[in-house]
Amino acid sequence: MSENRAFLIVMDSVGIGGAPDAGHFFNRDLPDTGANTVLHIARAKGLTLPVLDGLGLGAALKLASGADAPGLGSTPEGLWGAATERSPGKDTPSGHWEIAGVPVPWQWHYFPDETPAFPEHVTRRLCEMAGTEGILGNCHASGTQIIRDLGARHISSGWPICYTSADSVLQIAAHETHFGLDRLLTLCAGVAPMLHDMKIGRVIARPFVGDDPDGFTRTANRRDFAIAPPDDTILDIAAAAGRMTHAVGKIGDIFSRRGIAREHKGKSDADLAEHLVRLGGLAEPGSLTFANFVEFDSLYGHRRDIDGYAAQLEWFDQIAGRFIATLRPGDLAIFTADHGNDPSWSGTDHTRERVPVLGYGLGHKAVGHVSFSDIGASVMSHLGLSAPHSGKSFL
Repeated sequence: MSENRAFLIVMDSVGIGGAPDAGHFFNRDLPDTGANTVLHIARAKGLTLPVLDGLGLGAALKLASGADAPGLGSTPEGLWGAATERSPGKDTPSGHWEIAGVPVPWQWHYFPDETPAFPEHVTRRLCEMAGTEGILGNCHASGTQIIRDLGARHISSGWPICYTSADSVLQIAAHETHFGLDRLLTLCAGVAPMLHDMKIGRVIARPFVGDDPDGFTRTANRRDFAIAPPDDTILDIAAAAGRMTHAVGKIGDIFSRRGIAREHKGKSDADLAEHLVRLGGLAEPGSLTFANFVEFDSLYGHRRDIDGYAAQLEWFDQIAGRFIATLRPGDLAIFTADHGNDPSWSGTDHTRERVPVLGYGLGHKAVGHVSFSDIGASVMSHLGLSAPHSGKSFL
């Protein structure tokens, strides 16, 4: 058995523009053509990212979109390239599944941006599972805004707050004390199979706490109930071969916990960073570690917070440096993303972009334009394992 270790790290939503089909994806009425998460942050705030740019972030951005990003002009010293997605979505499951070797073979179902958003049979099932006479929301909404608007009514009525977005998702918010966390998770688990049959990608539990609209705050007890991938991913293949597999952050949720031996959760990306650094030192020979850092997306991209996104990128660059310092000869670490979420863009949705492919452990290597699936195939090649049906190694 190969003792090479692999670490696949998704910087959620850190896109670099240039997706050739961006014009077919929209934020409100604006197509995503020209969206470029890293470039527009760099132009607005400037960025100091010595580790990621040293691997090749600026070069990958120029390859993807033809643009030079201020402050990102280092000569690459690592493996670098740009990946293009083929799955027909710009959502979390589509990006992660394809990176793991399984492009999405269907069109996701989305709820219309109207009120009510959900068909009657979905609303009826939600009420049955919740034991209530109705639901609140039933619309497209910002998760933080809707608990501010409807949290007090939720507490007084006991009805769950149900909403959606431009993603293929149904989200249910409920107060951890007044409604109950276990009750919320049971509700989400109960309705998920019906939603998955409709090709809705995720049902997400969004618990919150607080006593008044100004104090309502979502907690770290979020749970995603995601549709299972339709084929074996790199996690399934590695696990079947007897390799240890570690999932950091929401990877377990995204892959329905398939092929995962150990999960490492936390209340924030700072907690997840400590898990990653620890695993850099302690993960077993021949193991696969798959990590997701979500706060680029959840805290700053959707909220169109350029300042916050810039600060998160610079913080993560320091984490990447700490993590790399733990690696051993024979290790491969790949930093990539699952989609874009340009905080300078219209709307609040993800943006259809290419993503960086930045690797440490193999020296300097320009891999050019690759597919999302090529990332997973390359990880498998490094581990000495067979690749999923989709993708070709660039190693």
